[in-house]
Amino acid sequence: MATGSALLLWDVDHTLIENGGVSKENYALAFELLTSRPAQAQPRTDGRTDVGIMTNLLRANGEDPAAFSSERQWEALIEAGARNQAALAARGHAMPGAEEVLARVADEPDVIQAVLTGNVEPNARIKLGTFGLDRWLDFTVGGFGWESAVRAHLVPVAQRKAADRFGFAPDQDVTVLVGDTELDVEAGLDGGARVIAVATGISSVEELREAGAHAVLPGLEDADAFMDALRTVRELGPATPRAQAGA
Repeated sequence: MATGSALLLWDVDHTLIENGGVSKENYALAFELLTSRPAQAQPRTDGRTDVGIMTNLLRANGEDPAAFSSERQWEALIEAGARNQAALAARGHAMPGAEEVLARVADEPDVIQAVLTGNVEPNARIKLGTFGLDRWLDFTVGGFGWESAVRAHLVPVAQRKAADRFGFAPDQDVTVLVGDTELDVEAGLDGGARVIAVATGISSVEELREAGAHAVLPGLEDADAFMDALRTVRELGPATPRAQAGA
């Protein structure tokens, strides 16, 4: 892909979709599938990866995470996601404006659209596919919650995949992360991405701006505003991971 391209990485929950509380039910069911008992304590999930969430969930309920292999945890999460898809369809929805924005970006020939999410890949596909948003996204390029416990590490994971598949050059082309929490902003800055934050989750416009997002929007309802923000952050050029930038 030619120099000047962009890799646009979308967060899933509360950015592209509202899951209606089903994500927390997925973790609870995965815990029960692993341990044969219900979870009594639930850890925070916003802006975190499945690796970290399952580790914290097991520990919070008196279990040793090392007793459950990564493969067993992923299998439990995937089974839970499949079982709860009907509940997701009934109680969740695409975020207002998400489909139009994805379609508008898809018309840009030099932009790769993928996801950067704490979800394991099959559950990300279920969540987006349930509301018809998966058709705009390339799942061969992206970062998923079973690839690292550290969300920022998923940025270079996605960049390497884009480089292998499309010839994307992270030091010349621009990576842009779109998310709704301060942890999403942190992951983008630490991972080497420009960040567009949307105040569609638990974080306010002011909090997202203070976290360091390069552009902040109240939501995705205004597709023109999103395209303007995308152009603005692309004009900033490639980002350097924050630790390196401060060295």
